[in-house]
Amino acid sequence: MSNSRILSIGGLFGVVLLTALVYWSGLNGGFLFDDKPNLSGLTHFAQSGQWNDAKQFIISGFSGPTGRPIALGTFIFQAESWPHSAYSFKLVNLFIHLVCGVLLFYVTYLILRSYGYVEKKAVWIALLSSSFWLSHPLFVSTTLYVIQRMAQLPLLFSLLGMLGYFKARESISIRPRIAYVVMTISIGCATILATYSKENGALLPLLILVIEFCNPTKINKPIWYWRAICLWLPSLAIALLLMREINFAENPWPFRNFNQIERLWSEGRILCDYLYRLFVPQIEGYGLFQDGYIVSRGWLEPITTLTSFVFLSFLFLSALWLRKKYPLYALAILFFFAAHLIESTFIGLELYFEHRNYIAAIFLFLPLALGLFILSEKVNPKVAIIISCFIITLLAWMTWQRATLWSDTTKLQIYWAQNNPQSVRAQSRFAEILLMHGRIDEANYILENAIQRHPDAGLMIQLFQQKISINQGNISDLTAIKKQLLNQKADGASVWGLRGLVGQITNDQKLTQLYALETSNLLKDLVERNQNYRNYPDFYPLSIYLRAQLLIALNQVDSGYAEYKQAAIEYKNASSALALAADLGNKGYRLLALKLIAEIELMYKVQLENDVGLQKIKNTMKRDLQVDSHFDSMHKDEPDE
Repeated sequence: MSNSRILSIGGLFGVVLLTALVYWSGLNGGFLFDDKPNLSGLTHFAQSGQWNDAKQFIISGFSGPTGRPIALGTFIFQAESWPHSAYSFKLVNLFIHLVCGVLLFYVTYLILRSYGYVEKKAVWIALLSSSFWLSHPLFVSTTLYVIQRMAQLPLLFSLLGMLGYFKARESISIRPRIAYVVMTISIGCATILATYSKENGALLPLLILVIEFCNPTKINKPIWYWRAICLWLPSLAIALLLMREINFAENPWPFRNFNQIERLWSEGRILCDYLYRLFVPQIEGYGLFQDGYIVSRGWLEPITTLTSFVFLSFLFLSALWLRKKYPLYALAILFFFAAHLIESTFIGLELYFEHRNYIAAIFLFLPLALGLFILSEKVNPKVAIIISCFIITLLAWMTWQRATLWSDTTKLQIYWAQNNPQSVRAQSRFAEILLMHGRIDEANYILENAIQRHPDAGLMIQLFQQKISINQGNISDLTAIKKQLLNQKADGASVWGLRGLVGQITNDQKLTQLYALETSNLLKDLVERNQNYRNYPDFYPLSIYLRAQLLIALNQVDSGYAEYKQAAIEYKNASSALALAADLGNKGYRLLALKLIAEIELMYKVQLENDVGLQKIKNTMKRDLQVDSHFDSMHKDEPDE
């Protein structure tokens, strides 16, 4: 082993250790936002320890088309800590980040060797580039946000696939058959594992194609028909799938505040912002509260829409033009664009998330690393070493500062809220934190100011809930909420708020008498007069169920039962229908619950016959409800004590 390689491995070990140390304080932080809905299924496995519960959790993912079972499966091993401590979850994420850094060093080294770089140059450029990526503060939000393991694993598997590919590629001229078999298996297995961790893992063949496209040499280049089958064909499939998403209609996504052309305009500005933050790093920005990001409504609204497009076009065209002369520059730019192809183009995802750069930025620092190596050759090695150490130290210090902020989840969210008044979610969460600490007047003030800036039904519902908890609410508040709901697009925060509001009203007899009927009418009008809410996934049956609860609370039993039955029909599956019957029984209406189960048996006869688990649940419910009903009838004449 050469001295350069030994020194570089020692340097890599030092950077890995430094990165672990600067991240360490951040492991004390808690769970955030999407952690809870995505990981709530761990509760059943943590309690039972049964494989069936683990399996159900793994296959129950809803974050993407694949369900992301590989990523979910890795959380099983930390189930004992759920939901009390996020430490073990974050520790695993940090370990994955460090492993990715090591793999990135080796993969970069292999790529540089295939590009014709000599040993010493390849080793040191790979070390610097991977060190900059590993210690960069932008990736704190990917590493310490538990659920973003879904963003880490596609990179881990992609790097393993690249490692197998480029290692085997070196032996094409010596052992071609073995080389092609290993390359095929590496790409195939890695793509599957990466995709079932998160959908952007499907880009692996395209990313390798980009690396090959920028390669200035032809040595050991795979034969054209292998490239056509294993690289071009899957890349073309991804392109065709994305093209199917093209829809420049006025309102292709009823639940977003932008259409497709507005998303593309906005993403141009966002990509520029990503690049700025990668090369001019910050300790902390708006974090996970990016819903306040200004949407581009035209080329000049704002003007940075046009300037961003010009800048990105220049980068792309210059990468193509300079590909042969400056292959690392071309690789950095083209790889960055290719890695953003799924999440930053035609699909109607939310606009801005830092973790989308976790894969996209892995080769972005290659030109900088090359420049530092050239500086060491042509000027003075000591100068290059000092500058390199300064950059790594600065990045590590900023990462430590950010990780320290992430170590206190409450302070972190308050920081985000105070620095991002345009975010509805940030202000909502700030008010929740104040409420938890008994500062209800301040919480109300935060929401009132936020509503003045951004009229939003979710915030209005949250404010109303806070006010009725201290007897300050009135019917006019509900009227204002109804008016806002009827005129805005459906969103999850408002739906969740309505569920919480109904629960709060039905659990308090005084609130029931004051607001139950008006809230029931609001729900009915909402699905009849606002198609956005009528078509929002599962909201129509949910609205019927919520009205059923309100009517039952008002002792309008016949009407309430009719709504329960209608909700059971509209949910269109036996599992949800049985849950409704269980809810009715838990409210004390056991005979009505038995009656509803009988109706459900007729509605979903085929489902119940074919699903043994549902059949067992139904039979258990019937038995328990019949026993309780019999007990009630035996004691119905006993006087109250």
